[in-house]
Amino acid sequence: MSLDSIRRLLKQPEGRLALITVLVFLLMAWMTPDRFLSVNNLTSMAFQFPEFAILALAMTIVMLTGGIDLSIIGVANFSAIVAALLLTQVLGPDALENGAFWVGVAMVAAVAVGALCGLANGILVAYFGLPPILATLGTGLVFTGFGVAMTGGSSVMGLPAEMAWIGNGRLFGIPVPLVLFLGLSALLWFVLSRTAFGLKVQMFGANPVAARFAAIDINGMLLRVYVSAGMLSAISGLLIMSRANSAKYDYGSSYLLLAILIAVLGGVNPYGGYGRIIGVVLAVLSMQFLSSGLNMMGVSNFARELIWGTLLILVMVINASPSLNMLSRARISKRRIPAGASQRPPA
Repeated sequence: MSLDSIRRLLKQPEGRLALITVLVFLLMAWMTPDRFLSVNNLTSMAFQFPEFAILALAMTIVMLTGGIDLSIIGVANFSAIVAALLLTQVLGPDALENGAFWVGVAMVAAVAVGALCGLANGILVAYFGLPPILATLGTGLVFTGFGVAMTGGSSVMGLPAEMAWIGNGRLFGIPVPLVLFLGLSALLWFVLSRTAFGLKVQMFGANPVAARFAAIDINGMLLRVYVSAGMLSAISGLLIMSRANSAKYDYGSSYLLLAILIAVLGGVNPYGGYGRIIGVVLAVLSMQFLSSGLNMMGVSNFARELIWGTLLILVMVINASPSLNMLSRARISKRRIPAGASQRPPA
């Protein structure tokens, strides 16, 4: 590769992020080579990161519209609790005898619950005109409250053995969570870049006023966006439940900040209109390499959250810099549009 080709590559956000990913991997490998580069550690990372990576995909599709979904953790845990209660209390011994079939039924039920939760978010944002940050903050608390009420605040255990395969099994030697994440990433990439729906999502995020005048069904589009985010969150909840072999209302509570950070670090514009799935995938890998390396160096979870928060603010400050390209400045100008007008068409 010539020097000019490298320069052109680094001018692209995804090219710079790919370089960062490689540098983080090399740095962590240099600091703890014996443990970081071991087969066990690399395999462990492949099982771990899809949990929050799928949540980052859910956050990405919402952020492309200029919104945000703070309910993804509540949706994930609530969906997992419904599936766990279905297997342990509704079906009981029958679920243990015919585990594979009933686990499949429970998974479908969990995804359906996630879709309903996303539908509730979409209705509040699209039809009631609530700001996404406030609507999803409220619904996230409601979904978490449902989970607490249904379980009494304790873990739901005693799941069929087949449930563990989703988060801990292998498919042709490849970890199932990794296969699931790659499949969902490819599907979301196709939807956003190769379908009319994806074009409408990005058009609305870039310019809500122009999208209204282009006769786009904004309400229907927002409903589909939030339903998709709810379904992705439910799938992540199933992975968390499978790996923990239980379901509880507060699992993955630290993943919300991580999902937002990954989406922003991956090049998704917080004001909507621009973002690529490849960037999100690279950001996921960067964060997993960094997290694994920090864990091996004995850095506490509290210090890691401090690092994530600082990194998120730093990335936002850099993205908001006046020296950025015209596309980013055009996104920032959206803040002048009234909140109600940016979320729904005029009556």
